[in-house]
Amino acid sequence: MSQGSYGSSGLSSYQQLTTAGNSSSEFTRLSQVVGTNIQKIQQNVAQIQRMVTQLGTAQETEQLWEKLGQIQHYTNQLVRDTSGYLKDVSKLPQPSTPSDQKMRKIQVERLTKDFSDALNNFQIAQRRVADKEKASIARSRAAKSSLGYDDRASMQSDHQLISLSQLSSIPAQQTSMQSDPRSADGGRGFRCAPGA
Repeated sequence: MSQGSYGSSGLSSYQQLTTAGNSSSEFTRLSQVVGTNIQKIQQNVAQIQRMVTQLGTAQETEQLWEKLGQIQHYTNQLVRDTSGYLKDVSKLPQPSTPSDQKMRKIQVERLTKDFSDALNNFQIAQRRVADKEKASIARSRAAKSSLGYDDRASMQSDHQLISLSQLSSIPAQQTSMQSDPRSADGGRGFRCAPGA
């Protein structure tokens, strides 16, 4: 059947009621998902804030940095998903009664405000992580220079290792990976815990 056979709206009155009911149940489902995601974002922000307090102390480890990165990545994904769900909510057909319309508007405004607050807190936490990472890199550089570590000397030794490995039966790539201290941390640079 063509939709035009049901009248100007393209839907029978039964289909209009069903669509309104589907819209209401979809709104309920999406608003619950958004609410749950907002709570997860807030929990992750609290966890990030706790972890940030450990940075720059003896508790700072590569594992802490890795976990921090994972939580930030997961939270970024939650933010993107939640933003999309909020857009989907705004595209849903409005309820038929003015009281339902008003109630939905209030719920959407509350969810939007809660999401905005959670997003702002996440951004603040990310800036704190970035500041701590800069400080960690500065400490690492200071530790390297106090130990007489010279990047040029390291580069020269890397070239020597490659040259020597070309003469041996061991592949050059394997030799340089084993001997290059930068490869142990994924190339992000050294992070030294205080007192290390």
